[in-house]
Amino acid sequence: MIRVYDCSQNNYDVLVSGTTSLPESAVWIDLDRPSPEEEQAVEALLNLDLPTADEMKDIEPSSRLYVENGATYMTAGVLWGVEVGTPEVTPVTFVLTNGRLVTMRYAEPRSFRTVANYIKTQPDLCTSGVMTLITLLEANVDRIAEVLEWVGGSVDQVSREILERKRRAKHKAASTKGLEEVLDAISVDHNVTVKARESLVSLGRMISFLALTQQVRTSKEAREHVKSLGRDVASLTDHATFIASNINFLLDASLGLINLEQNQIIKIFSVAAACLMPPTLIASNYGMNFEHMPELGWLFGYPASLAMMVVSAIIPFVYFKRKGWL
Repeated sequence: MIRVYDCSQNNYDVLVSGTTSLPESAVWIDLDRPSPEEEQAVEALLNLDLPTADEMKDIEPSSRLYVENGATYMTAGVLWGVEVGTPEVTPVTFVLTNGRLVTMRYAEPRSFRTVANYIKTQPDLCTSGVMTLITLLEANVDRIAEVLEWVGGSVDQVSREILERKRRAKHKAASTKGLEEVLDAISVDHNVTVKARESLVSLGRMISFLALTQQVRTSKEAREHVKSLGRDVASLTDHATFIASNINFLLDASLGLINLEQNQIIKIFSVAAACLMPPTLIASNYGMNFEHMPELGWLFGYPASLAMMVVSAIIPFVYFKRKGWL
């Protein structure tokens, strides 16, 4: 699908199939999961050589950031799918050519929908291709900031849960119940943080390249916006690193808590085995088939042996209890 933003009419509509020209005031051509025919049509209209879906996945800077025939090609990883629980980083290609912006993508990041709705109410922000690109980048950075804020809240909640479990462990009321949910939450937070940081690194590299382009250097407003974007991306990257370190700490704490609770269970079994050793010894002694055993003819031999078993089990139990091993 091809959508075109017409600056003069302030609309964002699907391009009619078979169109052989674009409005002079069209500043943004968005290729949303285009077919080969649609891609070829845009290439013919704008005299471009757009990268294929496989070429967009290349990670080499020379394949993602370059200038060709007067057009500036930039490909960056954009975070999407967080709201549906499947965060991914999808490559999106941005092309600046003749005052227009061409975007090509094979996913539906929320930032594109946000900008499409936003420019209808604030058309002054999208008077040129470079300003439209900056608006899109700002929307992507803002979206990542929202995601990191959500992850930070989730990490804080997991941290409180782990600290509460540690407190219960000190009072001998710890249980492994629910730790699977804690590990699942840590796994989700870690995955989202990694994807967000991957996108920030890619966007940061693209913004650094964008700052050196002719379209930005000749516009004071664009330069200021790009500098601000660079600072925001650097700040968010540091914040993502901080969250990642907290997640690693919580993972270590969770695994340590699981080991501690498992050790508590093993300790109970060990103490129980130690308490049952003396009664077992007594029972084994009187279970031997010797002919001459003095207690065999004793009237109180059986109850006395039972009493010895009970006492021999209570003594080590009391000893372990006083030592604080239980």
